[in-house]
Amino acid sequence: MSSVFRTGAQLASGSVGLVTRRFALTLAVGAAIATAVLALLAGIAIGMHWSASDASGMQTANRIERDYAIDQLGKLNASVAQIEPRVARLSAQVGALRDFEARLNTPRLAPGAPAVASPASSGDAAATDSEGEGGPLLPPRRCTKVMRHLGGRVDATGTGAQLDCIAATLGALEQQTAAHAMAYAAFPGRMPADGARSGSPFGNRVDPFTHRLSFHPGLDLVAKTGTPILAAAGGRVVLAGEKTGYGNAVEIDHGNGLTTRYGHASRVVVHVGDLVLPRQYIADVGSTGRSTGPHLHFEVLVNGAPVDPAAYLALFAPASHG
Repeated sequence: MSSVFRTGAQLASGSVGLVTRRFALTLAVGAAIATAVLALLAGIAIGMHWSASDASGMQTANRIERDYAIDQLGKLNASVAQIEPRVARLSAQVGALRDFEARLNTPRLAPGAPAVASPASSGDAAATDSEGEGGPLLPPRRCTKVMRHLGGRVDATGTGAQLDCIAATLGALEQQTAAHAMAYAAFPGRMPADGARSGSPFGNRVDPFTHRLSFHPGLDLVAKTGTPILAAAGGRVVLAGEKTGYGNAVEIDHGNGLTTRYGHASRVVVHVGDLVLPRQYIADVGSTGRSTGPHLHFEVLVNGAPVDPAAYLALFAPASHG
């Protein structure tokens, strides 16, 4: 699998292969249809058996068998109820990953985009973290084939076996997709201050205090004091407090050598060691430290070196419709 993290040229026009995208979407649609059809068939079969039992006088043995059948149908319905939201979540997750892949593969003006250490591919991760796996390479088995091993019976047993197969397949796909979703959540491209306008960009500029040429290691986002500052990605807070030149600041470690820094805050609401989610509230915009007015100074660092945050924010910016 190709990683979501790329070198400069690859970030602008690279290729990311999410191995689960087609298969997961196919399974999602198929599973939704299959579960509904299987539950319907089981209900019909049980209903026919119930009618036959009524005609024979509802003897005690038949009542016991009927109650057992109703209990089995209830369990099948419960299984369907558990599978359906999992299918929906998986579909939404794969859809978000596919959209992000499309953005990565769209050429953008992102000069100097960072070289980022790639997380291990799914194959490498399996080789590193697994306690030992193997076996022959065979194509996945369709869950509908379970019926053939049960004599093709349309009953609670056959339906339950197929639902178990669907649930197990969903579990495998959820596990496979989780690694991609974690990398996606840790990619620092989400806007850290809603409604802010771009101020001083990344790169060389005339310093507002000395009026001499200096290097600006981040992007200024101008907003009113008290505007919420949001985490650009998920990670762990490694700094929450005063930092020379930045005033009140927050730094978040996102793994893979990626760190974001948020400066000049009027208030910080997180603490060192906190785990934060993408776009979680972490501070308020202010003008503390070396600042001429309320704004957020936002930095993206790769292995400690500042890079242009615009290259990251562009990947999450809403598509323009011109």
